[in-house]
Amino acid sequence: MSSLEIRVDAWEMGLDPTRLERIQTHFDAYIADRRLAGWLATVSRGGELVWTGKAGHRNREKGLEVTDDTIWRMYSMTKPITSIAVMMLYEEGLFDLTDDAGKWIEELQNPRVYLSGPPAAPTTVPAAEPVRIHHLLSHTSGLTYGFQNTHPVDAIYRAKGYEWGYAKGADLEQLVHDACTSPLVFQPGSAWNYSVATDVLGRLVEIWSGQSLDVFFRERILAPLGMNETDWQCGEGDRDRLSMLYMPHKGSAVANEAWAESAMHPPQLLSGGGGLLSTAHDYNRFMKMLLGAGELDGVRLVSSRTLELMTQNHLPGNLDLEAFATGLFAETDFAGIGFGLGFSVVTNRVANKSLTSEGSFAWGGAASTAFWVDPVEDLTVGFFTQLLPSSTYPIRRELQRLVYQALVD
Repeated sequence: MSSLEIRVDAWEMGLDPTRLERIQTHFDAYIADRRLAGWLATVSRGGELVWTGKAGHRNREKGLEVTDDTIWRMYSMTKPITSIAVMMLYEEGLFDLTDDAGKWIEELQNPRVYLSGPPAAPTTVPAAEPVRIHHLLSHTSGLTYGFQNTHPVDAIYRAKGYEWGYAKGADLEQLVHDACTSPLVFQPGSAWNYSVATDVLGRLVEIWSGQSLDVFFRERILAPLGMNETDWQCGEGDRDRLSMLYMPHKGSAVANEAWAESAMHPPQLLSGGGGLLSTAHDYNRFMKMLLGAGELDGVRLVSSRTLELMTQNHLPGNLDLEAFATGLFAETDFAGIGFGLGFSVVTNRVANKSLTSEGSFAWGGAASTAFWVDPVEDLTVGFFTQLLPSSTYPIRRELQRLVYQALVD
């Protein structure tokens, strides 16, 4: 089982251990007033774990405390792994980033864009250009999510059975069909909208590789990186390690056992956008690979040049999400944040009003998990909890501030 062992001195790595303990104090308050049931955080520098803290319960109702090997639902922290899978196949020459996704996804051969009208009878127009692979990676395709509730097309997704879950009996191929036969929210490339695009990419990984997404992940990413406790479901022998899923109610985290149960069974579909379970140890391995420019312990997934391209801002004119995004979104800030190929990217720390270095890249999950990689400071940080939705508290900005104030070199 995975453990989080610290082998370096924080001072030697440029961090003040007393200041790092402010992270513990701050998030202990979340446990004391029951806003969170439990949490775990990791701070690494130079690829070495420098500090870790935890508190509370992985399952408060059973009295089970958070441990180093607690299993967490990653939700959208699956997306960066899928994006890496896509770019591995890109490096093998199977497609170009400018390719029309309709070459492989029939439902995207003649996409239409919402113009007006109610969800049951929308008026649409033809897309002015194809949905390209880079549109899917950068969330500029015009696809959406049913749970967002900000656009009539979101309601079309919900009517088809896609809000926080999936249509009854749908597999990944069916999800892609249902999403891609719905109108696009906007013309491809003209705006940014968080969406099921990464699930479409997961289906493309299957088509390009000839393998199911779970097999590709296991053989090409998870096993090579030593992420041996990352999977699509929690095995029977590990269920006591799986965190309960919580939702806020009157300021307190309340267990949602019905939603939590699904992680204990084979997945309905292999969601490249949000299907994985993992541990802090395993996800720390993934972050370490990213900090290592695509390589970890002699295993290279992508070239340094590919990762550099993925973590640059791909929004037109170097715009940030505040200027280019539509609707609302809880996983990241908007000002001073751009978006690459699978990651949010800090483009202007002054506009973002944060200590985070420009060039840092990140993502988070619906149950309030988060991570970021800061190549300037040689830093990776992960935060693990299970409170859905992630918009409930400003955990990510609070954690950023607490980590950077501990850097003293």
